[in-house]
Amino acid sequence: MLPLHAAHSAFVPRAGFMAADTIARNFAPAAPTAMTPRLLAVDDEPELRTLLAEYFGRQGFEVVTAADAQAAREHFADAAPALAILDVHMPGEDGLSLARWIREHHPATGIVMLTTAAETVDRVVGLEVGADDYVPKPFDLRELLARLRSLQRRLATASPAAAVQAAPAANDGHTIAFGACTLHLEERRLVGADGVEIAITASEFDLLALFARHPNRPLNRDQIMEQAHNRGWDVFDRSIDLRIMRLRRKIERNPDKPEVLKTVRNVGYVFVPGAGR
Repeated sequence: MLPLHAAHSAFVPRAGFMAADTIARNFAPAAPTAMTPRLLAVDDEPELRTLLAEYFGRQGFEVVTAADAQAAREHFADAAPALAILDVHMPGEDGLSLARWIREHHPATGIVMLTTAAETVDRVVGLEVGADDYVPKPFDLRELLARLRSLQRRLATASPAAAVQAAPAANDGHTIAFGACTLHLEERRLVGADGVEIAITASEFDLLALFARHPNRPLNRDQIMEQAHNRGWDVFDRSIDLRIMRLRRKIERNPDKPEVLKTVRNVGYVFVPGAGR
């Protein structure tokens, strides 16, 4: 990659970022307003925390930082952020454990993991515990910003996980009824038979919506990645299988014997909306 201006790049061999004082001279965070999205950056490297605070503060975020999982939880107690950047490898409780806690207690928060480029297992486990995306170190700040903006757009229309009354079940192009659930496409909500909203991540919704728009049609992994994941992958990436597994836990009567999201041997998966009714 060609060298980038200090205001846009983040490359240092050890931690994947440029000297924080260089960034600080070029960026002064904008004053937050009531509409400013809150971003939590969790990393044990103080220079990287300063870098992220300076850069994303200039990009319109209210940035708070934490050196470890305990400090991150204190920020959630104060006010849950809209987005969180978590480093996987930290002393004590790691980023994967923190991501699992965030997904369980604050499902509306979007999570982006920072991983070591070679650690495929970190990316797989991160997606399994509920992360929405990952960015390998060393990273480019512009790419990280683009990922956050994309995630922010996907979360913008999603309601907080809360009890709501289910709309009448109908496959009218806006709501898709399947099994005991109803998927509200425009509102980006998944509602169970008891009228309570089921918490799903933005990436899980995108995947389920893709299947709902192609009922009874087997989709292979290439088609799924192209249409629901929006970025490249390799044949060893198990992110689709992990998301299917998580969705089955939420929508199937028996996740071990799926009726709605079925595996098609040597092909991929098929969505059968009439099953399990």
